[in-house]
Amino acid sequence: MTVIVNGQPQQVSAGVTLAELLTELQFPRRGIAVEINEAIVPRMRYAEQTLTEGDRLEVVSLVGGG
Repeated sequence: MTVIVNGQPQQVSAGVTLAELLTELQFPRRGIAVEINEAIVPRMRYAEQTLTEGDRLEVVSLVGGG
């Protein structure tokens, strides 16, 4: 199935979780925020959040500064 990650289509297996996708795409486990279909997903739900056809994900890195 196809999901959109940061504007780019990605082919993934049916039933893949957000945590599995982030690992597959080599995103760091800390310092990011993920939104699926314009809703922020809490980090503690990454392993249970399954993706469905056409989901739109935005993965952003958190940057500190001053």
